[in-house]
Amino acid sequence: MSGPLKGLKVIDFTRVLAGPHFTKILCDMGAEVIKIEHPDNGDLSRLGPPFTKNFSHYYIQQNIGKKCISLDLNKKEARVIIEKLIKKADILAENFRPGTLAAFDLDYNNVKKINKKIVYVSISGYGQNGPMRGKAAFAPTVHAECGTAFAKFKHENIKLSDFDTMQSDFSHADVYTGLEASISCLAALNNVNKTGIGQHIDISLAATMIAVNERAHAELSGDNDDNSEPFALSAPISPYLKLNSGEIVVIAASPILSFVFFRYARMMRRLDLLDNPKYKSAKLRRENYKSLMKEINDWVSTFRNAEDLEAQVGEAGLAIGKLRSMKEFAEGPWGDYWNIIRKVKIDKDNEIRIPGQPWKFSRTKCEPQNHFAYRGMDNKEILLGLGYSKKEIDRFYSKNIISEGNI
Repeated sequence: MSGPLKGLKVIDFTRVLAGPHFTKILCDMGAEVIKIEHPDNGDLSRLGPPFTKNFSHYYIQQNIGKKCISLDLNKKEARVIIEKLIKKADILAENFRPGTLAAFDLDYNNVKKINKKIVYVSISGYGQNGPMRGKAAFAPTVHAECGTAFAKFKHENIKLSDFDTMQSDFSHADVYTGLEASISCLAALNNVNKTGIGQHIDISLAATMIAVNERAHAELSGDNDDNSEPFALSAPISPYLKLNSGEIVVIAASPILSFVFFRYARMMRRLDLLDNPKYKSAKLRRENYKSLMKEINDWVSTFRNAEDLEAQVGEAGLAIGKLRSMKEFAEGPWGDYWNIIRKVKIDKDNEIRIPGQPWKFSRTKCEPQNHFAYRGMDNKEILLGLGYSKKEIDRFYSKNIISEGNI
């Protein structure tokens, strides 16, 4: 293992996405992560297609590099094993419903008695306490509850009666919360280095989605941008435009916003638009948006390709991007430079592709860890490292304290 977090040990009770994404970040930065799974049914994401040789690609993307032990916490011997792991650990991560691990005496108050330095990270939909603590949560339900979906529908002018269009998209709540967990965990570790004492971190998917909403300041104050200037730097529409070449591009700003409209007029060499009575204000530009977009589309159609258009857009200090598939972009020159495609060999004949690392350190190299495990595959290695004998390990198997399985 290599990376800036080399030497850190993580006990990982997480499953599916928010928690596993958090611990994968630690793993990719060099931490040793030991994933704890149930002996009969492991992480639900192991069931997520597509599969290669019984390995879920989804599972591998979030768990590659982690060691896996599968044991039954209902049995005292299994809890003793966990306690031994905790004594050596720096971090414990879990994303069960609040109170789940307390049934096994593995809540923070008990764990800190075993290891006072441990940073204990709990991820849940609505927090460990409060009126919604026990409510089940997945990204789409959190998006609906905390205003993210509502804002998206408003942003895209989707009517709340148009149920065919009112669809959830990516699991933003899970992924963002995994990132927030990483940040807060590393901050707590820094505090451990100063004080010698760990702490409990309570992270909520709902709180994360409100915290990362760049327009929350306006919405929480009761403001809206229906009739006047759009919220600064959060224009409701970044227009997609089609060139004669067939390429589709987006310019990352709305011409409704006054200072952006000035830049559009300048880059289009159409300063006359600034004096056009239909476009004199943000409100008028909203009312005449179709007409304004026809002017912009007519201008875009004069360019041979996206590269030529980008040169002129850049003069006005605006950004442009070409609509592509992820595969097309990742297999292009930038993807090659960044090594954004990580190739994982399942066996000599089978390979899958997952995302590479999103950061580069100037001094510390993060070597990708290509270890991926079926449920319980690392039982023996982990237990031998804790001082158990082969005979004791065989007894654990015979008593179903630990187990192995393809899924």
